[in-house]
Amino acid sequence: MILWFSGNGNSRLAAERLGKLTGDSIVELTVARSDMFTAECKRIVWVFPIYSWGVPPIVLAFMRHLDFPAGVCHHMVCTCGDDIGYADRQWRAELGKRGAKCISAFSVTMPNTYVLLPGMDTDSRDVAGGKLAAAADRLKDIAAYIAGGTEEPVTDVVRGVCPWIKSRVIYPFFVKHMMSPKPFHPEDSCISCGRCVSVCPMNNIRLDDRGRPVWGDRCALCLGCYNVCPTHAVAYGRRTVGKHQYHAPESFGADD
Repeated sequence: MILWFSGNGNSRLAAERLGKLTGDSIVELTVARSDMFTAECKRIVWVFPIYSWGVPPIVLAFMRHLDFPAGVCHHMVCTCGDDIGYADRQWRAELGKRGAKCISAFSVTMPNTYVLLPGMDTDSRDVAGGKLAAAADRLKDIAAYIAGGTEEPVTDVVRGVCPWIKSRVIYPFFVKHMMSPKPFHPEDSCISCGRCVSVCPMNNIRLDDRGRPVWGDRCALCLGCYNVCPTHAVAYGRRTVGKHQYHAPESFGADD
């Protein structure tokens, strides 16, 4: 079984491609339940984006509370704009507390979606296209390894420079201080289409009596609402001023 979490489509694309190549069923993590794991389930593939060089808090919550079949093999396939620091070690440590058998950890470079820090923006169309093409080939190789059924541990990730500082210092600070939904607000260009509501993986957005989006307190800060808005009306304080959007394709292409 492939469990996936995605805000902007990159991890969804990865999960769907892996599912087609391995034959595994795919389940969105936010609707996953312990009773979905049958005795025939031999492996669980966790597919999720990297959050500030760590595992997204919502993914950690499911890792801590889902009950898995004994002896099942776990694999991690994370999507990232560049590198992941020690996120794979965090994943292994969390599942290790549950006595889980962690086999492989892979990272897949895909288009950048995070824009809330100075100097950070989405990739250009050419760069994004190149990353998607490379990701499709990368996922093919990863799927072949997972489908092979080996239980020999493997770690094939891009850590980047200063991984300890990124994952052990910046990540905790980010989770504690930089994931609040309070700065979200609609600009005057909002057309009340409701796309931000429908795309939110946390069901955290509603439209008020004027048809304007209102954010609750269950935000995963995935920026799906920001990137999907057709009029670029979703703002996060002043941090989104002058920034661009990323629109994930529905699939990698005809051979997906």
